[in-house]
Amino acid sequence: MKYLILLALFMTTCAMAEVDLVKVNKSSQKMFLISNGKVIREYPVAFGANPEGHKQQEGDQKTPKGVYTLDYKKEDSSFYRAMHISYPNQADKNRATEKGFSAGGFIMVHGQRNWLGWFSSITQQFNWTNGCIALTNSEIDEFMELVSVGTPIRIEW
Repeated sequence: MKYLILLALFMTTCAMAEVDLVKVNKSSQKMFLISNGKVIREYPVAFGANPEGHKQQEGDQKTPKGVYTLDYKKEDSSFYRAMHISYPNQADKNRATEKGFSAGGFIMVHGQRNWLGWFSSITQQFNWTNGCIALTNSEIDEFMELVSVGTPIRIEW
């Protein structure tokens, strides 16, 4: 009984903790929700087909690297729930313009493609997005509850 009370207290504390950083490690395919320097949640994630390196242009199927902001929630997308990442920043736009192409955009943390959530046990084993960061539908529900608009996201290799 004592352990159940401690577990309930721990779960309540974690649920109420304010996430102040979302950290993504592309090489280990992990996302960490961090509050006051402590990891409160860890998720396996999927990326675009070419996850290594920084997103350079539209269509390269890379997930950006760097520090961005989760700047708005999107409930009406092609995927089950989403939160937008503020890519491209001005440096990304300048780099793409210098090379003569579009930096791309509309990079999100999202759930599974609509109507295919049941398939996530398979899809999450592969890098299947066009550069976004994918979670299962139950994980994106939890993510959207714990992470506020305006939270920084640090994406690294």
